[in-house]
Amino acid sequence: MTAAWELSRPEHQGKYQVTVYQEGWRLGGKGASGRGASGRIEEHGLHIWLGFYDNSFRMMRQCHAELAAHGLGEVFGDWRDAWTPKNDIALCSQSSDGGFTHWRAHLPPRPGLPGDPLPPNAGFSLTHYLARAFDLFRALLLDTTVNGHGVATASQSSDDPDQLVRRLTWLVRLGSFATTAGLAQLLGLLSSLSRSATPDNADALFGGVEQACASLRKWLEDQWLADNENRYLWEIADLTLATIVGMTRHRIWFDPRGLDAIDDYECREFLHMHGASIRSLQSPFLRGLYDLSMGYENGDLTRPSLSAGQGLRGTMRTFFSYRGAFMWKMRAGMGDVVFAPLYLAMKNRGVKFEFFHRLTNMGMAANGDHVDRLTFDVQARTRRGKPYEPLVIVADKPCWPSRPDFDQLVKGSLMEAEDWQFESHWDRRRAGEKTIRVGKDFDMVVLGVGIGAVPYVASEFVKRDPRWKSMCENVKTVASQAFQVWLDEDLEQLGWQGPAYITGAFAKPFDTWCDMAHVVPEEGWKTRPRTSVYFCAVLPDPADTPRDDDQAYPARRTAEVRDNAAQFLQGPIREVWPHAFHTDGSFRWSLLVPPDDGSHNDSPENHLRFDSQYWRANVNPSERYVIHTPGSYRYRISPLDMTYDNLTICGDWTDSGFHSGCVEGAVMSGLLAAHAICGSPELEDIIAYDHP
Repeated sequence: MTAAWELSRPEHQGKYQVTVYQEGWRLGGKGASGRGASGRIEEHGLHIWLGFYDNSFRMMRQCHAELAAHGLGEVFGDWRDAWTPKNDIALCSQSSDGGFTHWRAHLPPRPGLPGDPLPPNAGFSLTHYLARAFDLFRALLLDTTVNGHGVATASQSSDDPDQLVRRLTWLVRLGSFATTAGLAQLLGLLSSLSRSATPDNADALFGGVEQACASLRKWLEDQWLADNENRYLWEIADLTLATIVGMTRHRIWFDPRGLDAIDDYECREFLHMHGASIRSLQSPFLRGLYDLSMGYENGDLTRPSLSAGQGLRGTMRTFFSYRGAFMWKMRAGMGDVVFAPLYLAMKNRGVKFEFFHRLTNMGMAANGDHVDRLTFDVQARTRRGKPYEPLVIVADKPCWPSRPDFDQLVKGSLMEAEDWQFESHWDRRRAGEKTIRVGKDFDMVVLGVGIGAVPYVASEFVKRDPRWKSMCENVKTVASQAFQVWLDEDLEQLGWQGPAYITGAFAKPFDTWCDMAHVVPEEGWKTRPRTSVYFCAVLPDPADTPRDDDQAYPARRTAEVRDNAAQFLQGPIREVWPHAFHTDGSFRWSLLVPPDDGSHNDSPENHLRFDSQYWRANVNPSERYVIHTPGSYRYRISPLDMTYDNLTICGDWTDSGFHSGCVEGAVMSGLLAAHAICGSPELEDIIAYDHP
């Protein structure tokens, strides 16, 4: 969608005639959402935009401005009406005593807003992040009291690197610090040194960093490790120190490869070899990182896998580069907030959308240098050949429905009765076939499917090009599972303490969840529930890969997720919602609110009320979540690669500059694909594309 947005810009004056071929009836891929019974928002999972998504927010801000200029401002409002800033996060993990420990944090707002132009001379460098890390340590230190007394600030006013190095050498020679004020002074020096570092003075400036970190670690162990109240701070500090030491030992601060220089290491392996304790490696902070990135090969929780380079890149961007708020919750579903506005804005521009077109083959020319044909299964045809109208109105907003409008389709009643699943890889029923050819029907191709679908839609390229084959084999994906519940009591009534956090590192199989009460007013209820809560996590793959003709496979996995979710509500959720249970220990199923539009009967048996809620298994090849395993970066192909002179690719599985399964990575890839075709946007205008 980003590539189509860029290529259809008015500045191009219609030079590029863009057609989007879409499987099924809705846009969005892994980010698609739909409206079900009572106008309920039904997502693929939990979608939160982080405060460093500059390219993504910039596109959506431009989209809102364009819609307003075309008289649709009252429909969608300002972009700030579509996202809600959030700065509270929580980790809730099992503790050694068998219960659960809750860590909560409030991350303060930062100047600016995501998508704002970067300040003059602003950029991204590892030394900048290093300085921010030492500033963080210093802030933690100055919040600590010793014998009831605070630590005085030790300021550093000199900008002379030589003077700073001499001061650092003197402090390091002290070995252990007689006073915490001396340690605060050390941290101030380290921060100043980091900001003044250049390739020419790097060896001198960083020569004492490892010794300084060793002294800092000893102080933290003496002051914090024995203090149970501060143990979580020690774990954060321990992981951060291991990161700094590792990056110093590997001399990557000015390495032209940036963080890719350590990307062959697994993240836990890298941290452990540079001093991180076993306890820190098992801490909720690191587990939360793996849960957020769904970093488990084949969905196997015993096989955590995340490359050190991208793990650190993502962490640094997340904590040190956000603007405005740490994260932003969408007002409604991602389909409503992102893909409906983009669809309507691009439709106004003249972009064509061909729904119900499933790509089955991208044909390679005989000489092997370009795409010469595209073949589609036409899944359905519209009545009288009219363009398919995909949106419905819920709460006065245009939205994507969870099911297609069969009334618009030829033989739609039969398709509905036979339960055609247009988004299922395993349902190959179709109304016809269509082939379009280069020079006659198209000139350029942007392949924007998920990496899991590439072997099925581009088999000729995978077979004939070793790079494509290696990419498909080494850029890994995992299936995911999600469920949503609507409740007639809010979380405070259920016993949860604190704001509506996004909570990670929780019990398996649903380790990440979030209270989404703010979206309920955007749904179509006659009587609104008090809240809605979303859960998601990886879904382990079966031992045997399902056959392509196993049409019942998605239904079996969906039933598995349903059972996982029901059991989860009867077990681990007790730790965070203690009041959701009867005195006999059973879950209060009557809390669940069924749709009130007549589509579901309110079962007299409370435990059956769960069947009115929502769950899904994301097992289609194109829906699988892209993970970043050690060394896999070298197999990703860039959208800028023009091996085939009329083909570029885009998606969060490409070499986009941010190798992570997230909105920002996908948007950056789309921007690069557009640049490959038309030279716009300029590479320097893609924020953080030059990130180390």
